[in-house]
Amino acid sequence: MSREHPLVSVIIPSFNRSDVLRLCLDAVKRQTYPHIEVIVVDDCGTEDAARVAASMGAKVLRTEANGGPTPARNLGAAHATGEILIFLDADIALDPDAVQNAVDIMAARPEIGALGGILLPESLMSQSLASRYRALQMYRWWMPAHRPTLELHASMLAVPAKVWAEIGPFDPALRETVSADYRTRVQPFYEVKLTDTVRGRKDHDATVPTILRKVFRRARISAMDWRKGETPGDSVPRAIGGVLLLASVPSLALPLVAGRIGLAVPPALVAAAIALDADTYRFAFRHRGAAFGLYFTGVHVTVTFAGALGGALGVLQRVAVSRLNKRAELLAAQE
Repeated sequence: MSREHPLVSVIIPSFNRSDVLRLCLDAVKRQTYPHIEVIVVDDCGTEDAARVAASMGAKVLRTEANGGPTPARNLGAAHATGEILIFLDADIALDPDAVQNAVDIMAARPEIGALGGILLPESLMSQSLASRYRALQMYRWWMPAHRPTLELHASMLAVPAKVWAEIGPFDPALRETVSADYRTRVQPFYEVKLTDTVRGRKDHDATVPTILRKVFRRARISAMDWRKGETPGDSVPRAIGGVLLLASVPSLALPLVAGRIGLAVPPALVAAAIALDADTYRFAFRHRGAAFGLYFTGVHVTVTFAGALGGALGVLQRVAVSRLNKRAELLAAQE
């Protein structure tokens, strides 16, 4: 960094949900690190989020059209003046020392080009069973700082401004895979790191159907955009577990051809899938008790199945598109 206490630009894309945005901004104001500018980018919301942000001292920008968080993040970065950019989703409230810890790590490790934080296993506002499930699941799956990983999440990400200028902005055409794309672009030149010293609480989805839709869509798009060298689902055992859950559905027909022996196959496949992700289930039972652990198990098996189904569909779409492209190339070469 060019000076001892660099200015940090916290860039927050926002679309409605002014109640959650207020909690996010309150948490930024409570940061122990004092040199912060806050930029809220209103993505053409219909609520009073922009007014709330302005009343709390943030610089407010507005996108020309609703395009999701990626263009909003890019717009905020284009108007930022800090030496460090911290991208933060509007439904996340940072721990008070998060910015200070990010600054300290980047000052000590100038080779880091992208620094991700982690989400705590508690939901910010919603306390439904589904949101409590999602908080634990994302803590274990999405931001695993407890093990080596190359994953990043643009929802809570610090990037030196000089690296941002060198690498370029997020790809505005991407939404679900923007984080993986940016990691791929940064990694050849700089180190990518996750740290559990930069933490925050997210307001998680309150219903299981909403979670299932998101998991299915993200898995499908991720499979379509998969890059060589990436681990499916960021975990081979979990990917295999998802395949086993998919296989359990057609195996329900086995008793028709294999008799009683076939009855044992579907539950065996489900049990094997659970065993491959045993640490996640144990974590839920240990931290929330037996009753919630049983609820977690039922929802998590369903969520894992939805992700596997989305991934399988994405693979099929990827293969179909590849074949169509090759056919078009052959036709073009024959003309």
